[in-house]
Parts: sequence; structure tokens; C-alpha cells
Amino acid sequence: MKREGWFAPYFSAYFWRFLLIILLGALTVFSASSLMYTSGFLISKASIPPENILMIYVPIVGVRTFGTSRAVIHYVERLVGHDTILRILSGMRVRLYSILEPQALFLSSRFKTGDILGMLADDIEYLQNVYLRTVFPSIIALLIYAIAVISLGTFDWAFALLMALYILVLVAVLPLISLLFTQKRQRQVKQERNRLYQKLTDAVLGMGDWVISGRQSQFVETYEADEQAVARTDAALRSWARLRMLIGQAVVGIGVLSLLYWAAGQYADGAIAGTLIAAFVLVVFPVADAFLPVSEAVEKIPQYRNSLERLSGVEAEPALAAGHGPDPLQGSLDPAVLRKMAGLNEAGQEQLHPEVYSTHIQLRSASFRYDKEGDWSIHDLTLDIPQGRKIAIIGRSGAGKSTLLKVIQGVLKPSAGEAVINGIDAAAYGERIPSVIAVLNQSPHLFDTTVANNIRLGDPEASEEAIQQAGRLARVDELISSLPQGYATPVREAGQRFSGGERQRIALARILLQNTPVVILDEPTVGLDPRTERELLATMFDAMAGKSLIWVTHHLVGAEQMDEVIFMENGAVEMRGTHAELMKREPRYRRLYELDRPVELTSIAPKAAPATE
Repeated sequence: MKREGWFAPYFSAYFWRFLLIILLGALTVFSASSLMYTSGFLISKASIPPENILMIYVPIVGVRTFGTSRAVIHYVERLVGHDTILRILSGMRVRLYSILEPQALFLSSRFKTGDILGMLADDIEYLQNVYLRTVFPSIIALLIYAIAVISLGTFDWAFALLMALYILVLVAVLPLISLLFTQKRQRQVKQERNRLYQKLTDAVLGMGDWVISGRQSQFVETYEADEQAVARTDAALRSWARLRMLIGQAVVGIGVLSLLYWAAGQYADGAIAGTLIAAFVLVVFPVADAFLPVSEAVEKIPQYRNSLERLSGVEAEPALAAGHGPDPLQGSLDPAVLRKMAGLNEAGQEQLHPEVYSTHIQLRSASFRYDKEGDWSIHDLTLDIPQGRKIAIIGRSGAGKSTLLKVIQGVLKPSAGEAVINGIDAAAYGERIPSVIAVLNQSPHLFDTTVANNIRLGDPEASEEAIQQAGRLARVDELISSLPQGYATPVREAGQRFSGGERQRIALARILLQNTPVVILDEPTVGLDPRTERELLATMFDAMAGKSLIWVTHHLVGAEQMDEVIFMENGAVEMRGTHAELMKREPRYRRLYELDRPVELTSIAPKAAPATE
């Protein structure tokens, strides 16, 4: 399916409104020019004893008429213009959200939070300004340009061409010079501001670490230094804007003097009355007001282009997740499996709880690196996870665990090798992946709503009975029943009502309600005390019987319950095997296990040994 642009749909949808805005803008300039023309004529005429009072009464009425109409037309123009642009802005924001929301998994890997904030805060606003500050003023200026030259041509074509040259400097030459001078700086300012967004959001997300480390002043200093760099570029742009305005006003001044000289000559030749000299000269000023903003309008084009590139990049990456292009899943999987993935029964109707279907995940010599010349985040990794298999992935920070999870989920496509789910490229699943793989991480978010609504996120159509059943499986039902309003009890902001272990159990109930064949446990017990950790792990393993589990952890508590333990280092597998096998043959693994469970080692090790026989 062809992607629509960010301008064409709105031009066709609001064509008549745009035409009305341009017409009203031109009429505003016409009213202002007519006001100055009649004012100049009235002043000149009033200085001469009139033959009849009617000779000045008509221009007095004209001054009042054009003075009032200018304000009224300008107000109507702004009203129609801003109403139209706000409608367009609303449509753009809805469209951007519809692009971002299905790609949540992909965007979290490809874009930083600051990038997304930059799109929402800057890019859409810039595209709004395309109409208000560039398109409409430029079209109105060209329209007035043509009218002014034709009007002067009725008096003197030679002088009309000279004035056309002056105006050409204002509407073409000066804007082109301004564009060439500022386009690099405009793009630089936008990129630097986006980096500030990234830096600020990263700092906010990690504020606790900055404070604990006592380096908050260092962050403030570096952030202010970056801000000053942006300010310096901004200052250079403002300096050029002042110089550009001076040049524009100088051209207008030359135009005024030229018109004054020409009008005086016309009067001397008897071609026009002397009372028209001031009228002609004063007309220049309101007309110039239509030409001077063109330079500023044109120099904003690099910002618009940069915004378009970012928005188009988000829309196109990845195309499959956004719903564009052919769907490689269609025709590649059995129709019954596709129905189950969509949560449909054999008749094509929605099921409340789609049954868990068999899912086989395979990585075949998969490697990935974020930069073409960078180090491998994972390298030559082979995994085979049939339905129901439980694996633990262990390794310190930076070992490649997070990258591995993203490759399994199809968020990242391997740079070499392949990652497949049921024989289909994992990246091809796109927005369907949540129906296959659920994720329980170390800090699941609880929204400021009821307990039931937080669990219902796993299945928006779930009944109260299904929600309570998920709560019982997660062993949180007794706790919830003791609350003042049971499942209707508000959790408060970020789940403040509950402890860490209780929040994890509510999140576990959400995952159970989601009912996917594969569950990723991304260090869900970090920060919990040992007793709560063991109890929560026991609950998870019991409740998820039959599901494939991919458990990422720093700890070895519960490793004996896994079918396979994989120890990663620098993106590669250093050790792999069952817990018992690793305890028997890997001294390093045994030492790690001793550090995690020194008290229970003597009772656990003998039990684990027979499993290797």
C-alpha cells in the first residue's frame, strides 16, 4: 500500500479553505494599500482649497471603509487560517500516533525517548508552520507581485519592470541567499535540539543514579554547555535575520525613492495629478509588508525537510510493523494457526481466550551489531526453543542479553544468520508479535486505575471471571480480595499501593491473561528480597507450565528448574547446558552458584548431580 505524504492529503482535503485563506490574505493587503492610497490622496487634496466639499468627503469615507475592512478581513483571515491549521495539526498528531503505537517494540530499539519527544514537540509543529509561515505568505506575495506590476504597467511599463526588479530581490534573490546562508545552521540547530531532548530524557530517567553518584552538578554543567552551543548557532541566525531585514528595508527605501521620482516626473509631464504623488508613495509600505516575510518563510524549508525526513523514516521503519507492504505471514502459515494468532476461532469469530498453539523459536548462527563497523552485540548464536522449553540466559550487563531478546522478538533483524518463529522470519511478525511472545520485565508499570483494569491490559475483552482466574494463578487473589474494593481498588500512581513483589504478581496476572505460548522473563525479580524472589519464581514456573520460558537473570536462584542454562559473555555463549551439567563441569558456574546460594549449596548440589547420569 502506498504511503501518503504529509502534505498532499491536506491540500486536497482543505483546498477550498486554502483558497479562501489566500484570497482573504490578498484582500487584507489590498485593504491596507487602499487605506494608504486614499489617506495620501486625502492629505494632498485637503491641502488645496477644494472646489466642493464632496471632493474630500469621498476619500474620507474611503479611509474609514478601508481602515475598518482591513482589520475585519485580517481577523477573518486569521480565524479561518488557524481553524484550518488546527484541524490539520489534529489530523497529523492522530496519524503520527497511529504510526508510533503499533511499532512500540521497534521504536524502543531504533529511537531514543528524546527522538520521539522531538517528533511530537517539534516536527509536527514545524509542519504546521509550513502553511502559516511559508505556503500562504509566499502565494499571497506572488499574487500581490503580479497585481502590483500589472497596475503600474497601466501607467508606465518601463517603470513597472524596474519596480518588478526591486520586488524580485525581495521575493526571490534575498530568500535564495537567506536559504543558502542558513540551511546548514537551521539543520544544525534542529539536530542539536534533538540531542538536548535525548540528553534530558536520559538524565530524567536516570536521575536517581546522578544524585546517588553525586554528579548532578556535572550533568547540569554539560547540559548548559550544550545549550549554549545551540544558543550560539541561534544567535548567528538572529544576526543574519537582522541583516536580512536591513537589506530588505533598504530595497523598500530605494523603491520608495524611485516611485517618488517617477511620480514627480509623471506630474511634471501632466500624466497624473499632484495629489496622487503621496498616494502612490504610501502604497509601497503595506505592499512591502507582503514581500518582506518571504525570506524568513523560505529559510525555514530545511527545518521542514528535516522534520519530513524524520516522520517519513519512522513511518517506513519498519514498513511491516506499520502495516505497509506485503505480509509475509499470509500464505506462509497454516490458516488455523493464523486464526489462533489473531485470537479467532474456526468460524472466524473472536475468542475470549485463544488457545496456546505450538511455537518453535530458532536462532541459526545469528549475529547482530548496531553499527556496520562496530563490535558484535551477539555473535554466531544458535538456539532451539520448541514449545514448552525453559531456558535461562545469564551474563553481566553488556553481555548481549537484551540484544538477544530483541532478535528473538523480531525487533532487530540479525545482521547475519537468521531468527525464525515457526519457520517464519521473526521480524516479519511485526505488530502480531504480542500474540506470540509476552514480556515480564523488572519494572512493569501499573497505571493509575483499578487492579482489574491493570490486569485486563493482557486481554481487553476479558471477563471478570477470567481476570480473577488470572489473579488466582498469579497467587495475588487473596491479597486483592482483602483490599477495600477488591479488584475495583485503585492501585494509585505507578502502583504505590503495592510492594515490589505484589506489583510483579499483578503484572504476572496480566501476562497470564494475555495467554501467549512464549513468555520472556526479563529479570523480573531484581530488587526483591531473597524470600520474595523464591516465592515469585515458584509462582511463575507453576503458573506458566506448558509455556516456553526465556528467563534473563543475573542470579542463579531457580536455575535448576530450567531445561538449559546459557551463560553469555561479549555477545557469545561461554557456557551452556543443564544446571546439573554446568555444576559438574564448569568451576566458574559453580562459584557463581555458591555466591548466589551459599547456605543452600550443600543441600542442592547432591540433588542436582544425579540429573547428569
